[in-house]
Amino acid sequence: MKFQAFFALFLVTSTLFAQEHSHQSSRTLVFPDVPGYKTLKTDLHQHTVFSDGNVWPNIRVMEALRDNLDVISLTEHLEYQPHAADILHPNRNRSYEIALNEAKDHDLLIVHGSEITRQAPMGHSNAIFIADANKLLKDEAEESFAEAKKQDAFVFWNHPAWYAQSPSGNPVLSDFQKVRIKKGELHGIEVINTVDYSEESLALALENNLTIMGTSDIHGLIDWDYVEKGHDRPITLVFAKERSIESLKEALFAGRTVAVFNSLLVGKEENLVPLLNASLKFENAKYINNTSILEITLKNVTSSDLIFENQMPYTFYSSSPVFKVPAGGTKTLRIKTLEKLVDLPIRLKALGAYTAPKEHPIVTWNVKLKE
Repeated sequence: MKFQAFFALFLVTSTLFAQEHSHQSSRTLVFPDVPGYKTLKTDLHQHTVFSDGNVWPNIRVMEALRDNLDVISLTEHLEYQPHAADILHPNRNRSYEIALNEAKDHDLLIVHGSEITRQAPMGHSNAIFIADANKLLKDEAEESFAEAKKQDAFVFWNHPAWYAQSPSGNPVLSDFQKVRIKKGELHGIEVINTVDYSEESLALALENNLTIMGTSDIHGLIDWDYVEKGHDRPITLVFAKERSIESLKEALFAGRTVAVFNSLLVGKEENLVPLLNASLKFENAKYINNTSILEITLKNVTSSDLIFENQMPYTFYSSSPVFKVPAGGTKTLRIKTLEKLVDLPIRLKALGAYTAPKEHPIVTWNVKLKE
């Protein structure tokens, strides 16, 4: 009986331990590498109780592992500390230190960052790859940005269309931001923040050569704020030469990014088209017996639904010219080529993707056909 009781206790303890340390999830985010680069899945704007968030830093690490992210940054507000009465911490690096320790045994990169938090026209900006957050805490916003540059930080403008600071819901590029860009102190801009996609912010990114960003800006739980509402968290895909902090930094400064939220993908054409090219695989391309109707299966290897419109001179049989290839799923097309071809350039407009406001990229795949 003692053995049975011990064995039962062992099983219960083992199960609880496994549950406590399990980071398995059915919501994993998946995107392919592109030629010459590793695709890093990042969320570089998050908060914990060390500013105005509602969770401890280790929870952010666990959420990132469940979502299959490669990189996160906990960008606590430098100036805004609403939990100071309960968590008095003069060291603005503490959140980063806790997350770094939690992630040390996992395959997750932690980037040191902080949020410079000011009223309009300065607004909110994240400085990442910093060395010491405490030194960014200055009386004047100009001094905070100058210190970020001194620490060789990558700085991006947060939620520029946020109605609390821009009542029209459109971003306003202030003289302050123009000076920061000119001085090399502002390098990126969020075109997606939480569930908001701002076309006007994308226009500013293109006009001022700012890196395109997408972030969750999470304060509560990812499960509560996104998953239970049927969403994936917004992320930035960064195309880096290798999986390292140094390579990530180089890629962000070079602007090799695509912002993603559910089936929405936003990026410069040179970044977005290679990603879309790698996101579809073509299988079982063959003609239906005694016809010139080509049957081909499209496989989506990403975690985002992909929406396309036919741009070929050939029309479809038993399919709309606008169609969806579900995340991780397939779609079979029947293409009326009128004659049997040896290869076929499949040309599609990606309706869920934007390279500029209201502009969709057109992507071509050359498919060899079975005889």
